[in-house]
Amino acid sequence: MSEVTLPVSRGPLRSLTGVQIVGTGSFVPDNVVRNEDLAKFGLDAEWIVQRTGIRERRHAPPEMATSDMAIIAAQRAIESAGIDPADIDLVVLGTFSPDYLLPSTACVIQDRLNLHCPAMDVQAACAGFLYAVVTGMQFVATGSSKMALVIGADTNSRVMNPTDMKTFPLFGDGAGAVLITAGSREQGLQSYTLGADGSGAELLWRPHGGSRSPIDAAMVEEGQHYVQMEGRPVFKWAIRLLEDTIGEVLTGSQKKHEDIDLWVLHQANLRIIDAAVENMGIDRDKVEIHLDRYGNTSSASVPIALDEAFRAGRIQPGANIMLSGFGAGLSWGTALFRW
Repeated sequence: MSEVTLPVSRGPLRSLTGVQIVGTGSFVPDNVVRNEDLAKFGLDAEWIVQRTGIRERRHAPPEMATSDMAIIAAQRAIESAGIDPADIDLVVLGTFSPDYLLPSTACVIQDRLNLHCPAMDVQAACAGFLYAVVTGMQFVATGSSKMALVIGADTNSRVMNPTDMKTFPLFGDGAGAVLITAGSREQGLQSYTLGADGSGAELLWRPHGGSRSPIDAAMVEEGQHYVQMEGRPVFKWAIRLLEDTIGEVLTGSQKKHEDIDLWVLHQANLRIIDAAVENMGIDRDKVEIHLDRYGNTSSASVPIALDEAFRAGRIQPGANIMLSGFGAGLSWGTALFRW
């Protein structure tokens, strides 16, 4: 599979205005795993930095699951918005590392937050938050929801093979959340695209554990129940994906690169972000980066960056924010959001 060259499928461009984000929150575990801590596996700390830009990541302790992180992020978003939790009438969670295969982790979150509303998981791997946030915004825009809680959360350390040093050092655990409600016609998604290309499914997948290939003892013994990734073709695809979809979204919203106030791109690999920034002539100072501290937090990557930028005062009313998430599926979402 490593020699496969994937085209970037063209997803339709859409717009979805009249919605706004009124609160943000995020959470990462206290346990810091530095590159130096991985030296026992024969890895050089500086080599990881050069290859990925990652210096450390957070790993959840054994008693902490995806829902635990998601709940803390949600509570912080609720506090940020200053709203009554009883006003939340929808929960959408983007994750590929749920607490259980059944029921949805969104239902666990809904119960523990004492909410009385529908709740559902959305599984689009590292694009999960973009899929989830568009879903939540659709509910709000149509009047089916007045206040949607949208979360991206993943406990990657549980699904990555700790002996696979090409993959394991890339990922960390975390959660991010936003609250969405109706806004002005000027607010919301000015232009966005969601897409998928299932022909690349085996480039980044967890092949065992579902109905096609249930896990047995032999698979666990061989470590076959973990995520598997062909890094090189995914790396090349991601750079092209970013450039193509960002170009399409800018054209669809009649904006230029210099019109964007903040770039919140999926934190998969700093070399991917740097290549896209250089090729498109993006102002590096406007790009939100936390990859060096947290690694790739999958569905949590974009909402964590959004929350940190908001709390640092980098997002003001009327700001144009480019969001992009991409990963297994292969799936992606790129959107220009006006705050």
